[in-house]
Amino acid sequence: MTKQFFALGLAVVLLPGVAIAQTLDRAAPIDFKGRYLVSISDADMLASAYVDGRLGPREGRDALSVIPLGGHAREFRAYETAASNSVAGPPTAVTVEPDGRYALVVETFEQRPDGAWQTQTFADLKQGNRILVFDLGDPTRPTLVQELAIADRPTAVSINQNGSLAAVTFHPKGAGSETPLALIPLSNGRLGTPTYPSVPLWSGGHELIHAEWRPTENVLALVNRTAAEVTFAQVISQGGQVELQPWGNVVQVEKEPFMARFTSDGQYLIVNNLFWGADVEGHWNEAPRGSVNSVRLEAGIQPDGSPRHALVSRAMTGVSPEGLAVSPNGRYVVTTNLERSYLPYDDTRITWFSSLSFIALDPQTGQLTHVADYPFDGILPEAAAFDASSQYLAVANYDHFDDRIQGGSIDFWRIAVDPLNPQPMLVQTRYSVPVTRGAHSMVLVP
Repeated sequence: MTKQFFALGLAVVLLPGVAIAQTLDRAAPIDFKGRYLVSISDADMLASAYVDGRLGPREGRDALSVIPLGGHAREFRAYETAASNSVAGPPTAVTVEPDGRYALVVETFEQRPDGAWQTQTFADLKQGNRILVFDLGDPTRPTLVQELAIADRPTAVSINQNGSLAAVTFHPKGAGSETPLALIPLSNGRLGTPTYPSVPLWSGGHELIHAEWRPTENVLALVNRTAAEVTFAQVISQGGQVELQPWGNVVQVEKEPFMARFTSDGQYLIVNNLFWGADVEGHWNEAPRGSVNSVRLEAGIQPDGSPRHALVSRAMTGVSPEGLAVSPNGRYVVTTNLERSYLPYDDTRITWFSSLSFIALDPQTGQLTHVADYPFDGILPEAAAFDASSQYLAVANYDHFDDRIQGGSIDFWRIAVDPLNPQPMLVQTRYSVPVTRGAHSMVLVP
């Protein structure tokens, strides 16, 4: 078990003729609030396959992991079940219903076959076409209850505020060039028949990389990776059918947006930007530092009466900020930055670290202020989740530089302040939960 330690001090107080032994628990406080964390792991490939294409040895099978959060962090452990998934996409391949009972996982690429000599490179992997439903009623025994065939190569999934609709996006090399989005009814943990609606303001040749529901109504934020913009669409039900209607203006963000998260009140949308592209060596291997943008929804009214959304602020992050988390209280943003941790060990450009960027968010104005970057010993961290109190953070660590350590991990951080200088900062704790190698998407069930 990696990184799970606690400090236990034994103080001996000497009194005249008496020796008194007093046990002190000197562990720093941690009270990670929530019911459980849900993550998924892609066991099929080393992180360096993004560069050299070689999958390397498989470590177990793709998995869904559930970490119940009751008790002290030193007692946390993961309960796992098989769940075919892939890291090849944004870290939004798992989501959970609002009541926390059912989790959905999209299969971007199929599980690598056992002992298949012909599946040795990234190009050998077969595109997936399923969405999986897991019952989390007993978080120590997550159970697969449904598999539904959908279009090829789904990349992201999210569920609306009342748990009745799932939105799934598709990669252009799968179904996404013609069918970038599916809407799937959801009731009592069962998915219905998918529909593939027309997407407003959409044209071929682009990639809809993520569709995120606004937490207050049936409005989707649609992240166009190739056009570097976000559009908004309202979901309308008519005669048992659903369709999308444009809802306000297009908002231009920065280069290579990857995913989006709303603040809990739905007032702001936060988008991370990777600055990858054809003009970057290896598309991403020598990318500069990335950024996040904040967008205020319904900042005004346009002449036609539709809402006007406004780009409000930006902040710089570390290199390749693939993961994005917004605290429940709307005051903090964290990105998980790959840096160049995923390069092969013999590549001189490798960074023997990844990092987190900690950014303050003004919940009234949407202004973003970069606080600091925090390097740490880890490979390809793609996801993070705040706890329900907004005081702690879980970070998905894909792999370790020490190859003697099997698997990945979910690592725990705290937001701390110096009482004499109350600037918030991130501090990595010693608490960590081992999971199957390849952890890349994660959500909190509060």
